[in-house]
Amino acid sequence: MLNEGRWLAIDATTQACSVALFEQGALVAGDYRLLGRGHAEALVPMIAGLPDQGRADGIVAGLGPGSFTGVRIGLAAARALGVAWGVPVLGYPTLSLIAAMAQARQAGEVLIATTGGHGEWFTQSFDAMGAASSALQSLPPAQAAELAPEHVAGNEAEALVAKRGFGSATPLWPDAHEVLHLPQACYTQDLSPLYGRAPDARLPGGRLPSAA
Repeated sequence: MLNEGRWLAIDATTQACSVALFEQGALVAGDYRLLGRGHAEALVPMIAGLPDQGRADGIVAGLGPGSFTGVRIGLAAARALGVAWGVPVLGYPTLSLIAAMAQARQAGEVLIATTGGHGEWFTQSFDAMGAASSALQSLPPAQAAELAPEHVAGNEAEALVAKRGFGSATPLWPDAHEVLHLPQACYTQDLSPLYGRAPDARLPGGRLPSAA
């Protein structure tokens, strides 16, 4: 899919914020910043700094899980540009991207562990072909350390391996520059955010914010 035409990739789901422009399956330009906070202020200028201000024939964006704010900022930008340019917008699970990045470095099964909320970690296992082999979970570190496989990737990979005392760690943040590693099956037209856990914030009366 990304091998045809020009595509803009956006990932603002975690502390890392990245954009990349591809043409005929080749990286044209990109930007990557480990921000922590400030995605709302940084993302649009990062896109504008790309050739032709990032103008593309299609857009792909990370769905999460990660930061509630970051997930929504990235998807809002992708949707807005898709409408302005009249082009399709697709989403992909953030942990699938990290798994694909890890497997480009070390083949085989991999467990992804990234920072969640309230001291928990987002975890999910992937088989050697990059397909999810377990459900996305938000777990306390002690429970996450009981999971397989031995190879762990993500920004909490080193902490998880240290906690359980065995395995190998590949510390990674998601990076839009590497979306070409994603299996085609990971892309979806459903742009619903993947939060990984219930939102902390509640509206008056106890209602949860809409995921739309």
